Amino acid sequence: MRLFGRLSLRHLWVHGLRRVRDEYEETQDDIARGSPVLRISAVVVGSYLVVAIVLGIYWSISPAVLPVKIAIHQVLFEQDISLNENGSNTTVPAGVATTATLIAVMETLWQKPGGYLTNDLLPPGIWLDNMPHWELGVMLQARDMTHMLRVSFSQSATNMIVDNDLQKAEVRLNFSTKSWIFPATESQYTAGVEHLKKYLLHLSQPDNTGTYFYADAQHLNDYLAGVEQRLKNLSQRLTASVGPVINTDNAAMPVTQTNSNGLYIKTPWRQLDDVFFEARGSSWALIALLQGLEIDFASVLMEKDAQASYEQIIRELEATQQTVYSPVILNGDGFGFVVNHSLVMSSYISRTQAAIADCRRLLLKRSLPASSF
Repeated sequence: MRLFGRLSLRHLWVHGLRRVRDEYEETQDDIARGSPVLRISAVVVGSYLVVAIVLGIYWSISPAVLPVKIAIHQVLFEQDISLNENGSNTTVPAGVATTATLIAVMETLWQKPGGYLTNDLLPPGIWLDNMPHWELGVMLQARDMTHMLRVSFSQSATNMIVDNDLQKAEVRLNFSTKSWIFPATESQYTAGVEHLKKYLLHLSQPDNTGTYFYADAQHLNDYLAGVEQRLKNLSQRLTASVGPVINTDNAAMPVTQTNSNGLYIKTPWRQLDDVFFEARGSSWALIALLQGLEIDFASVLMEKDAQASYEQIIRELEATQQTVYSPVILNGDGFGFVVNHSLVMSSYISRTQAAIADCRRLLLKRSLPASSF
């Protein structure tokens, strides 16, 4: 029986190879007998497809984690902003590091290989699926940060004036991600970054009196609360890759089903890689933005003994950027034979949420007055 099975497999293998060879030879004969125009066209189309496939693979490689300190200095250098240096220490006005990091994160979208791909209408961009969702994750975090700069970091209980540049930047960055022309998405995002650069320039001026950034524990807590909610949504969608999950947010997913136990949701199998790469892009942007905030809020984190918890947030996010060796995003069972990439990503994000909750608890903890004897 085993011998018969081996012979059958060998026969099928040999038969398949012969058929492929015959089809290839017939195609070659058809091209050879064809007109020169047909032969040239076949070569051009074939070469174009090969180049497009290779470029598509190259363009789908996610950028490495942004070196924040280098990126900040690069942005400041391009804006011709000089900081006060006192020996080996450099004085950075509050908000400069955060804003410069946000600018660097945005500019990465069109400086990476292939540029901004979400609105591409020609190959290989139109074929790509993972990188556009990675870009979406980055954009969502950039939009959240711009919003928080406008409504939180630049305002206080005694100062409710809306910064004009931040308001314009938020409008531009909330433009459609898929507009190809009239106007193109890139032009709107570039305009938004220009307004962020104006805000950065005003912050860095020694005689600045009308542009603000409040680096205190309450403002950092407000931002982390928004990050925690965003990560919660991503974690739910990633976890829903393996089966029914109780829906705590009716708007979380478009696909729903009900049963006797209540309302359930499940991420459609065609969207598994989309959610995975959105989470990967969102985490990539968060790593940089949190490192920028860490520079501006260094004294606050030290005062609240929250430095270790804050660094734990960044470490958990860095784990999401590990190399994916599989050519496709797999969706095995939780304890099955095949790995489930969505569950692995969800575990890192859930641990990030726990670290954020711990950090927020420390930020909101009131400092005890010093004892006097």
